[in-house]
Amino acid sequence: MSLGASDIPRGGAAPSPAQIDAAVAAEREWMEALLVRLVEAPTTLGAEEAGQAVMEAAFADCGLTPRSVALDADALRADPHSSPFSWSVEGKRNVVAAWDGAGGAPVAGGALAADGTRRARSLILNGHVDVVPPASASLWTGDPFRARRDGDWLYGRGAGDMKAGLVAMTGAIRALRRLGVELAGRVELQSVVEEECTGNGALQCLLDGSRADACVITEPHPDHFTVAQVGVLWFHVDVRGVPAHAARASTLGFNAIEAAYGLLGALRELEAELNADPPAPYDGFAHPINLNPGIVAGGDWTSTVAAECTLSCRLGLYPGETPERARARVEETIARAAAADPVLRDHPPIVRYDGFACEGAVVSREEPVVRELAAAYERVRGAPPRLEATTATTDARHFVRHGIPAICFGPRAEEIHGIDERVSLSSLAEVARVLASFVPMWCGTVNEEVRPALARAAHGEESDVCR
Repeated sequence: MSLGASDIPRGGAAPSPAQIDAAVAAEREWMEALLVRLVEAPTTLGAEEAGQAVMEAAFADCGLTPRSVALDADALRADPHSSPFSWSVEGKRNVVAAWDGAGGAPVAGGALAADGTRRARSLILNGHVDVVPPASASLWTGDPFRARRDGDWLYGRGAGDMKAGLVAMTGAIRALRRLGVELAGRVELQSVVEEECTGNGALQCLLDGSRADACVITEPHPDHFTVAQVGVLWFHVDVRGVPAHAARASTLGFNAIEAAYGLLGALRELEAELNADPPAPYDGFAHPINLNPGIVAGGDWTSTVAAECTLSCRLGLYPGETPERARARVEETIARAAAADPVLRDHPPIVRYDGFACEGAVVSREEPVVRELAAAYERVRGAPPRLEATTATTDARHFVRHGIPAICFGPRAEEIHGIDERVSLSSLAEVARVLASFVPMWCGTVNEEVRPALARAAHGEESDVCR
């Protein structure tokens, strides 16, 4: 059922914890059905639109007016912090929807000003609809893109990373609106694309003008908040060999595939060097920087010495290190290894870039969004969350770079990017409860006593209410 303006009761005072819990519980069936529809939309790179259509309808079901933010290749590439990409983004879009606050002062909740009054604050709730490929569909218990429930777990590619997070944030807002909460500050919901390869979607929202006092990204980080993340560099090493008949491989040929494995050995040495003396907060990790050879593609015939091979890798980098510096170290490593090989010396490998090239990010543990979301978490869970760093990357970096503190918190998931990915449905509901508790606290709600003044101001009458 969609919510229209007439369906939303008019409130004002901040809802009680019991009211919030009951409101979220009433949305559980709606949330689980939404998650099934999302999982069964196979939103891999280039096929995200099916999921965005689902999210557009979900935002409308909350009584909001969704709008599209189209990806603009020229604008993205002009941004100095964008990642290189070779594919077309024509026709791709983010879906966003705003719940505009009533404004006004005083408000219940919100931010405490120096004069003792409180002001409304704005918030972005962000999630990505794109998912990685299923890795090997034959290894799954069932169809990766057919949602399957087993007790508390719902299985499917993207169920955890991060469609359940999209559902939790949307369900929280739907619950608050059905409860009749009247926010003072603005909340923007964002369903973005290309988080898994570039961050183009979140960046496009920022280029489009999205701003807020804070951002919560509902990635599957269930019992902690992520306040630091690494950067990521995708690079591709093109190796050329000397083709020959396999019968004369040892005398006439030079195998590009075998040469690529030799270069990988040199890259492993770089990885070890990067992990030798990690800076805080990564000094608590045994192996914070990971090199992953994700794709090896080479050769064209079993009985022919491979003439070409491409090694596609992902490398992490510490916050504070630039992608440009990481590129330089990769290129130096490849050049040094090639110089030691008599064939590669004359046919040097080519290093090129397509996909992630992004810095890391750190948010202070003292940021108001960290402390106040933690208070909402503790109300629901009974204990405060851990504050942790991750050796992965998220879209948080784009918001942090634009002066918007951004942290990650979302439902419990297992086997993300793996086989039989699954998410806990009870955790999904719990995250929605935390968010529904947090949003009125953060944005503030309009006090009953200022409602008549707000109404007069809306009609152009004089008012002492600050807009």
